[in-house]
Amino acid sequence: MGTLETEASPKLAEKVVKEEGEIDESELSPIEEVRLIVPNTDDPSLPVWTFRMWFLGLFSCILLSFLNQFFGYRTEPLVITQITVQVATLPIGRFMASALPTAKFRIPGFGSRKFSLNPGPFNMKEHVLITIFANAGSAFGSGTVYAVLIVTIIKAFYGRSISFFGSWLLIITTQVGLLDVFLASGFNNKT
Repeated sequence: MGTLETEASPKLAEKVVKEEGEIDESELSPIEEVRLIVPNTDDPSLPVWTFRMWFLGLFSCILLSFLNQFFGYRTEPLVITQITVQVATLPIGRFMASALPTAKFRIPGFGSRKFSLNPGPFNMKEHVLITIFANAGSAFGSGTVYAVLIVTIIKAFYGRSISFFGSWLLIITTQVGLLDVFLASGFNNKT
């Protein structure tokens, strides 16, 4: 009969050392599985703000916000979370890394900087940022933006119309906590 035990790779605890050569225990995760998989050091050479990240991140944010708002009006609402995008974008990102051209070109207005659609293999940093975009699109896991329901109730149950700007301002101020404080302080009558 086989066992589920596997041979562990060299622990990262040996790699996380202080300048004097001592192991820095405060930098280590208390969970062994996390210590074995996730490095405690950053690799600054990995590209982050890539075309793949922006394309997949914005697309996932827009798609999740649309789908969750669309399905939010059902009796049993279907909520699509960022985990779905996280699972789906890994093979898509790897495919884009193999399919996009690696040629570098200049964009007018950015000086002598060069830009590439494919700066290298798809990495964990890009994947994390795509997941953050998707999380924002799924209304941070709750599915829909609650202020849209207020606008819907005003139109459907009270029969009143509300302008697009008023609706937009209501939704933005309820989504962004600091914006409503800023607007309240800006419109404060100081006499």
